[in-house]
Amino acid sequence: MDLKNILLDYYNDKKSLDEVIKTLSLFSLEYIENNIAQIDINRDLRKSVPEIVLAINKKTMEIVTISDKILEKKGYVIISKIRPIAIKKLIDHFKKKGFFVERGYNSSSMLIYDAKESLPANRGGKIGIICGGTSDIGIAEEARIASLSMGCSTFLGYDVGISGIQRLLLSLKEMISNNVDVLVVVAGMEGALSSVVTSLVNIPVIGVPASVGYGFGSNGIGSLSSMLQSCSFGLAVVNIDNGIGAGIFASLIANKGRL
Repeated sequence: MDLKNILLDYYNDKKSLDEVIKTLSLFSLEYIENNIAQIDINRDLRKSVPEIVLAINKKTMEIVTISDKILEKKGYVIISKIRPIAIKKLIDHFKKKGFFVERGYNSSSMLIYDAKESLPANRGGKIGIICGGTSDIGIAEEARIASLSMGCSTFLGYDVGISGIQRLLLSLKEMISNNVDVLVVVAGMEGALSSVVTSLVNIPVIGVPASVGYGFGSNGIGSLSSMLQSCSFGLAVVNIDNGIGAGIFASLIANKGRL
């Protein structure tokens, strides 16, 4: 179906305005050929999720080329899982070109934008982001950056693991009093934090196993296994270190029903 037929259906009262918008969003793919990538430049129009550049196994110049093209079209871009050796090079490159760089504490991901106005407007969605220890903050910051790119507000509670559970209760109290729509919980080691949080709240919780730990169950395996085996209802789990995915999932929940 081409654009003319879609518009004719609306003109002839065969489709409602909402149906036309939904149909057009499915045809909003604009692939940009640059020899190294095909960019889903209008993904945000189709499903309210921005295009994200995964930096793993990409050369720095490839990351720059792809990101520059997205910035030219959209005004902002997320780059995730950047190798430590490339982080400073990328920050210097984008700052020299006049862009703002939002990089969380100890995070391998960043949000680059030309102006605040280019970012999606705040739609009222509220997300609480909790992590067990300081070592987990980099992944929690991925979730924060992803939430920011989707027009959500975030409330943070870092280093509130179950070894000092009173810290957790204070953070949860603040988040619930602010009417957050969903919680993201990042935890390494045994990963019990997500189950504890889920047992205390009546909103969705997204667990993110972090690759923090050693010995048996190291590299996030223990945390992932624990979260998947949780007996506390209301917990969904993403892959190890997938802070970006958790932030996007949380934002879709938080923004549901909001214009």
